[in-house]
Amino acid sequence: MKGKAQSMIKAAGLAVCLSVLTTSAVAQTEWRMATPWSGGPWLERDAQYFADHLKTLSNGELSAKIFPGGTLGSALKVTDTVKSGVATVSHNYINYDYGKDPTTALLAGHSSGLTPEEFMLWMYKGGGIELYEEYRKEQFGVIAFPCSILGTEIFLHSNKPVRTLKDFQGLRIRTSGAWAEIASRLGASTVVMAGSDIYSALERGVIDAAEWGSPEMNRPTGFQEVAKYVVLPGIHQSGGVLECEVNQKAWDKLSDNQKNVVREAAKLSVFDSWLSASYADLNAYKELVSGPNEIVRLDPAFQSAILEETRKWEDEYAAKNAWFKRVLTSQRDFKEQIKYWPEYRLQIGATES
Repeated sequence: MKGKAQSMIKAAGLAVCLSVLTTSAVAQTEWRMATPWSGGPWLERDAQYFADHLKTLSNGELSAKIFPGGTLGSALKVTDTVKSGVATVSHNYINYDYGKDPTTALLAGHSSGLTPEEFMLWMYKGGGIELYEEYRKEQFGVIAFPCSILGTEIFLHSNKPVRTLKDFQGLRIRTSGAWAEIASRLGASTVVMAGSDIYSALERGVIDAAEWGSPEMNRPTGFQEVAKYVVLPGIHQSGGVLECEVNQKAWDKLSDNQKNVVREAAKLSVFDSWLSASYADLNAYKELVSGPNEIVRLDPAFQSAILEETRKWEDEYAAKNAWFKRVLTSQRDFKEQIKYWPEYRLQIGATES
């Protein structure tokens, strides 16, 4: 009798174990992740950060398979791909939806906007992430939050030295989004083209200059090989974020704990991307300084003109777009707070005189 009882207990225990294993197997979900990126750090590093954190924090319940740009849909319409359910999640740039609503520029990063460090503070302590998620859900029908930080960009790779507003006026530059509007208002001749076309356009003189990304992102493009001048600082894009979007129906199926896991995976990815990109930018910039290019710095008066024109542009959109006004007000309120930072904090990278 005793042996029979032990056998029954063992059998019951085995059944429980099999049940747990079966349940775990059913609970495991692999999401298809759409991206606009054909390669480079945003695909191979930043998107992978999110996928890795998602799997680790969910104990394997959730995972993401990353697809390069154009695989699951148009590289510039990733939001539509996620909303339709062709992809469940994405690693994307919200400013690709600028044509639908200029508010995206404020959340992506724009001229005279927030630095990378300011973006993180505003997002996680200043109410930015709540606005971001509410905006994306209400206006685009997806759940979204930041999952990468963008560094300050190089203002221009140029075949002409650009220091003053006069130098800028009439310059044929490749750019996009909000800066294309503002640069045009400042007198530049703006051209929108794919990143893959910039090198040849600079080399053949089709354009005089181009803006693209931070030192790390620009290094493999070779722009420095066909444009003598590197113009700084990147006041047109002082910082920004990339996002992860989740399909609404897939999101609704998650438990509250799983939703928190997804948000935490995104937050950790923001921190990891900031560390990696910031350090990589240092090395990439040192190569530019030690190379054959000439480093040119914008005249302070020109920088002031950019800030002034940007504020006019902001005020015009805020007057006719409720969401734009709401996000802009939040960012301006945060800037009022952060302006005290230099009074008690040393500038990053500053050395004793």
